[in-house]
Amino acid sequence: MIISKEKIIEYFKSGIKEKENFKIGIEHEKFLFNSKNNKRIDYSKVKEMFSALNEFGWSSIKEGENIVGLNKGGKNITLEPGNQIELSGEKLNNIHEACSESYDYLFELKQVTKKLNINIVSTGFDPISKLDEIPNNPKQRYKLMTKDMPLGGELSLDMMYRTCGTQLNIDYSSEEDFFKKFKVVNSIVPISIALFANSSIVEKKNSNYLSYRSKVWQNTSRGGLPKLFFENLNFEKYTDYIINFPILFIQDKQNYFSGNKYTFKDFMDGKINEIKNRPPTENDLSLHLSTIFTENRLKKYIELRSMDTCGWDCLCAGPAFYIGMLYGNLEEVFNLISSWDKDKIINAYLDAPKKGFNTQLMGKDLFYWASTLLEISKKGLNSRDILNKSGKNESLFLNHLQKVIDNRTTNADHMISKFSKNEDLNDLYDK
Repeated sequence: MIISKEKIIEYFKSGIKEKENFKIGIEHEKFLFNSKNNKRIDYSKVKEMFSALNEFGWSSIKEGENIVGLNKGGKNITLEPGNQIELSGEKLNNIHEACSESYDYLFELKQVTKKLNINIVSTGFDPISKLDEIPNNPKQRYKLMTKDMPLGGELSLDMMYRTCGTQLNIDYSSEEDFFKKFKVVNSIVPISIALFANSSIVEKKNSNYLSYRSKVWQNTSRGGLPKLFFENLNFEKYTDYIINFPILFIQDKQNYFSGNKYTFKDFMDGKINEIKNRPPTENDLSLHLSTIFTENRLKKYIELRSMDTCGWDCLCAGPAFYIGMLYGNLEEVFNLISSWDKDKIINAYLDAPKKGFNTQLMGKDLFYWASTLLEISKKGLNSRDILNKSGKNESLFLNHLQKVIDNRTTNADHMISKFSKNEDLNDLYDK
């Protein structure tokens, strides 16, 4: 039972790993559309798709009688509120393995979606649908979230039903290593938004944002970039932060209850009548940590969450970019950002969804910082020097970002110019 602050600190300490045991976990989401009417697929179509994926060795995950996801080995496919699907990958050793995993998954997904007349869209925000056009599904927690989330952030339902992101999960070797990595990843969120912007089209129009997804997440309940994250953060300070954070919902056996009038401290103190005042378990703590929607967050590993979803050409680029810095060249990137002013970072964070590379940070634009970080990452991947069967190291996955820098043109810019010319919905779909 989690009845003291020390138990939570121990939980975070239990994530510490030796550097040689560091793993890489990637999660990425996709929108799915019915190719006959360009509308998001409903739950009955999801079930058809999941059934077809069973033929590739995936097993069903159920909530009561309802299929809500799939599992194969250490991988899961989960169902998001608006029937987006997310692959949560295995914990792997390098970007070569992680990229192969994604390639295999997308191969299977494309076989099934083609057969069922489903189109895939790999963007950070649904480019076609209005919010009230999007079907839901029977996952219990989403009913509570749909009711409670808008109370704390005006675009919370857009986040739930109309966004897709790419997430990277990384390890730490000590409390100090956590602090350095967490400070780096929070400091460079504005640069990440600009570099991976891929959500410029909203409701079939130019939104005048490069990453509308990031704009939405900035206006989502329980989200954002807290100033605390730029301080000398340790496990105890993060524990204090999450203890005093409101609970989104509580799971008790098969039932879910709204937690919006309680903090996790109330839970620890046995003050939740709806569940007979029982204290939280480690599962309750894990659930609470996964419903804090900040740009980055801590579990027994660090989750990086500021990248728009993108297609195959750049899917592996984001994880490679971060791994080069955080596993391959941490000291250089930490020294670079350690003198940055947190208020200037937050101002850049707020400007980046719209201004992209033209956003100012510490007297330079984000294009300058993105170019600088790309070089630091490349050095890190070259020093890791983990080779594939062709004898190439992980830096090959930075080729997409090098093109972005060379042409000063992001996926969002490409989409604006391509879609604005002919407004053909087929241009939005993965080929």
